[in-house]
Amino acid sequence: MKSLLPFLLFFLPGCNNTSTNDKKEGSSSAPAVITKSDTVFNSPKAYSNQRFRNVTVQKIADNQFRVQGEAQIFEAMFGWVVEDGHHELKKGNQMTDAGAPAWGKFHFTIAIPKTNANTTRTLILFESSAKDGSRQYELPIALD
Repeated sequence: MKSLLPFLLFFLPGCNNTSTNDKKEGSSSAPAVITKSDTVFNSPKAYSNQRFRNVTVQKIADNQFRVQGEAQIFEAMFGWVVEDGHHELKKGNQMTDAGAPAWGKFHFTIAIPKTNANTTRTLILFESSAKDGSRQYELPIALD
């Protein structure tokens, strides 16, 4: 036990280092929060998952949105739905200009009025399962 004492006295003080010399003035340890309205180089935020990438949504009128991006979808067809947290407000299908394994580009416009001021409309892009038609690889994007 006596042989551990010098070891502990040497290493334990370094475990409780509360020095702030390596922090810059005004810096915070909190992570940066990116919101839907943030822009990088004046372009809207891009959303991605395993099947969709570089998806952007631009509000072009009060209840109208332009959606564009790329998708790696079997037979180039994917589905979309706009929900308000309680109901499906509108749904449809879109085509990309190429099927998987290529990344095909797509763009379309959605006109969807807000039915309740206290809800948030969410666009969900998805691939339909060839096996049972269920929604796979959902990519939710808040519109409000």
